[in-house]
Amino acid sequence: MDKLTKDTLVGLTGQLASSQWRDDEIDELVDPKLGIITGFQELLNELEVLRKTDLGFVAPAQGVQRQADSE
Repeated sequence: MDKLTKDTLVGLTGQLASSQWRDDEIDELVDPKLGIITGFQELLNELEVLRKTDLGFVAPAQGVQRQADSE
């Protein structure tokens, strides 16, 4: 997977129906400086790891216990 670039995000905003994104918003996704959200590249990397995971070795979810509502 290629590293995320500002040009890529600008191209996506032009192709997808969305409101206009400001340059500073796109810059923050490409190279986060505020530390408030996870960088978009980091999220893409985590999704790539999940995509490559062989689910043949992952146990079914039926073994997961649901917590009772505390209300």
